[in-house]
Amino acid sequence: MMNVLFELALMSSQPLALHGGGAGLTTLEARAVARAGALAAGGQRISPATQTTRSGSIAIIPIHGMITQRSGLLSALGLATGCDQIRQALTTAIADRSISGIMLDIDSPGGCIYGIQELADEIFKARSAKPIYAIANSLAASAAYWIGAQCSELYCTPSGQVGSIGVYIEHSDISQALAINGQKVSIISAGRFKAEGNPYIPLDATARAAIQGNVDQYYSTFTKAVARGRGVPVARVRDGMGQGRCMQAKDAALSSMTDGIATLDQVITQMQRPGASTSRTVATVQHSGLARNDRLRLELSGAKPVSHDSKRLALELAGER
Repeated sequence: MMNVLFELALMSSQPLALHGGGAGLTTLEARAVARAGALAAGGQRISPATQTTRSGSIAIIPIHGMITQRSGLLSALGLATGCDQIRQALTTAIADRSISGIMLDIDSPGGCIYGIQELADEIFKARSAKPIYAIANSLAASAAYWIGAQCSELYCTPSGQVGSIGVYIEHSDISQALAINGQKVSIISAGRFKAEGNPYIPLDATARAAIQGNVDQYYSTFTKAVARGRGVPVARVRDGMGQGRCMQAKDAALSSMTDGIATLDQVITQMQRPGASTSRTVATVQHSGLARNDRLRLELSGAKPVSHDSKRLALELAGER
C-alpha cells in the first residue's frame, strides 16, 4: 500500500499533462487503495498489466489509466500504463512481420510529462514503418492525446473526448495549517534556489515565475508535437483545439484534432481491408453517401481548408441535421 501512495506522491510533484487537475490524482489514489485492499483481502496476487492483443494482423496496444514514465504497482493494478510498456509493445509489433498495422486503444486522462516527449517522437517515426492508428476509446486527454496525435490516424468513439492540451504543476502552501497546529518547518539548504517552491512558505513571485517558465517550455514542446503529428500550424493547436479543454467527438473532428468518429471495431475493420493506407482517408463517420464522405474526409484531414460547407456536412453525417 505504501508503494502505491509513494508513486502517487511522486507524480503529484512532477509536471503533469493530466486532465482533471489534482482531482484526477485524488480519484486515482482512492481507486488504487481500494483495489489493492480488495486484492489483499481476497488473498489474490496482483496480476500483470493488460498485454497486447491481436485482431487478425492488427496488434492492439492498450493505453489505459494514468500514464507514467515507468511501469510499477499502479500499472500492475490496472490503473496506469508505463511509457516503457508502450515502447516495448510498439517495438515488438514493428518487428513482427505477421503484423500489418498497429492500433493504440486509448482510454486515459494523461499523466506525467516525463517520458512522453520521447515516446511521442518514437511513435511519429515508427509510423513510417507500419500504419499506426489510435482511438480515443473513450478518452485521450493531455499526455494521452499527445501520444495519439503522433499516429498515422486518430479517431474518437461517438461518446468520447480528446484534448486537454496543456501542462500544469501544483503547489501546496501548508504554512497556515502548520501554524494553526503550532508547527514550524525549517529547511537547511545549499544553492540559491534549492528549496524554492517548498510547501512550508507561501509561493513568492520569483518562484512562481520560475515554475511558470518551466510549464511554458513543456507546453511549447507539447503544442509543437501535436502540430507536427496532426499536420497543422502551432497557432491552430494553441487557439483552436480547446485551449486546455477536452472536446467531444464531433467538435474534435471539425477542429482537425481527430480524423473522424468511429468505434474500435470499425477502425480495425478498415485497417484490415486490402489497400488500407495511412493518408487519413479511412472512413470517419457513417453515412450512405460515400462521395460526400470522401469529400468531407479530405477536407477535415487538411487536404484543403475546412469550409463552412464541410462543417455542415460533418453535422449532417454525425446526425445533427
